[in-house]
Amino acid sequence: MAVQLTNLPEARAYSLAEALAMAVSILKLRIGSFVALAGLVGILTSGGTMNWVEVAVFTLAILGASGAAGAYNHYYERQSDLMMARTRQRPFASGKLKAGPIWPISFLMLLAGSLFMGWSVGGTLATFLIFLGAATYAGVYTVWLKRRSVWNVVIGGAAGSFALLAGAAAAAPQFGPAIGPVPILLAAALFLWTPPHFWALAAAKGEDYRRARIPMLPVVTGHRVWGPVIFIHVVFLVILSLAPLYYGLGAVYGLCAAIGGGYFLVKSWQLARRDDRKTAMGAFFASLLQFALLGIGVMADRAVAWAF
Repeated sequence: MAVQLTNLPEARAYSLAEALAMAVSILKLRIGSFVALAGLVGILTSGGTMNWVEVAVFTLAILGASGAAGAYNHYYERQSDLMMARTRQRPFASGKLKAGPIWPISFLMLLAGSLFMGWSVGGTLATFLIFLGAATYAGVYTVWLKRRSVWNVVIGGAAGSFALLAGAAAAAPQFGPAIGPVPILLAAALFLWTPPHFWALAAAKGEDYRRARIPMLPVVTGHRVWGPVIFIHVVFLVILSLAPLYYGLGAVYGLCAAIGGGYFLVKSWQLARRDDRKTAMGAFFASLLQFALLGIGVMADRAVAWAF
């Protein structure tokens, strides 16, 4: 089965697999899946209730809004992506898809549809928080900070935190705070998680970032600066990730947080002592594992609570 991309000046037929692969790339669904997981964590730790259909619709809304922001990032950076080995094969950068006004309009429509979905089950505050997350990534990070400031991923990290807070607001109890202490702590932890996650990747792929003139911390400073900064971020991240235990999350969550946080801490300590690609990628993958274990820990903890 083939898909005809008729917007191209010289249209060619792509197989369904190729078209799906381009969609996954353009919408940044790998990143979007983590953002959607953050929203689900917010729902599960809100203290309120949503039925499974509402949870699915709201999570899909977060994924769609994240996808719209990610797609705009691809479109906006189509020229600069050519300077980096890891991005030059993206659909817009490689020329598989040609630039044109239809794309930003399509991304805006996707964002609008996602916001409507979120509002239909989560309400106004939750929808506004979804919008803030998408706007932070597409506007603040992509357009404003990415090539101008070393603070790019620090401020841009708020995008994922907004998704978690949106989930909490959507499922907030009728008589209680719109966003409770556990989602706030986890959103703060996610905010601290983003910089060392991306800095570790930048440390491993420094030449790419230098070529593209993206001022990531490991590119503009020496290892004696960015190595300890990453480690200190992770120390506070681990402390924050354990703080929800004080507010009622149980031993299952604590075990997952301790394993994931401890492993990330070890890898970031190794990176603070050794500046090489293998160690940097080890820290990068440790950050992914920690994030995944935090999400799994919340889901397992809520499952245990519901069972007993």
